Amino acid sequence: MSTLSVVIPVFNEERQIERIVGVVTERLSARGGEWEIVVVDNASTDQTAALLESLLADPRIRLLRNDRNRGKGYSVRRGMLQATGARRLMCDADCGPSLESLDAMEALLDRADVVAGSRNSDGATVTRYQPVYRRAVSIVFILLCRWLMSEPLSDVFCGFKLFTAQAAQDAFGEARTDGWAFDAEVLALARAAGYRVVPCGIVWCNRPESRLSIPRAIVPALRDLRRARARLRTRRVGDIAARQ
Repeated sequence: MSTLSVVIPVFNEERQIERIVGVVTERLSARGGEWEIVVVDNASTDQTAALLESLLADPRIRLLRNDRNRGKGYSVRRGMLQATGARRLMCDADCGPSLESLDAMEALLDRADVVAGSRNSDGATVTRYQPVYRRAVSIVFILLCRWLMSEPLSDVFCGFKLFTAQAAQDAFGEARTDGWAFDAEVLALARAAGYRVVPCGIVWCNRPESRLSIPRAIVPALRDLRRARARLRTRRVGDIAARQ
């Protein structure tokens, strides 16, 4: 069985961090094979890192701490690039219910390079939906991703995606978006490198206490999408020139 790394970005999760790591550990132990959990702490100001200390006695659990708050995109990128597994799963702090879908995603990875968890694809089970206003904003962002990044997926920002090691190294190695829109850049880079990206309907439950502020995220995300598109265009021009 392929080794699996699970990368979990966190920020101020002192109330949940032990439960989060415990749930993931239990699921990976049931899966079998070799695995690791890489927690990336985005400069938490509470006791998140301190509460993790007792869990670090298990060498399969690692903690990376950012020197300052650098954004979710940076944290996931750092974890994915420092992971060691042949398969690498990015998993939000609220991903516990979605772990039920890991087997299906791993099966798809046998014929793809990236499997993107989706809350609205065939087979998805959503036990608690996001508020209506957040779903409406998400639809707007999906349309923007299709326009700016030619993104075909209907759920770009689900924080549950599985990569082969090589696809993760190549896509995240080129990614530069530190903020919320990093998913769109990473998927576009993976396709540009020739990797196959497929969706997978997953089990998902909205976390009511999510701290993401949609109004504050909109402008930076638009800026990041435009910059990512410009970098992709430059990359394609360079690829064409290299082949000539």
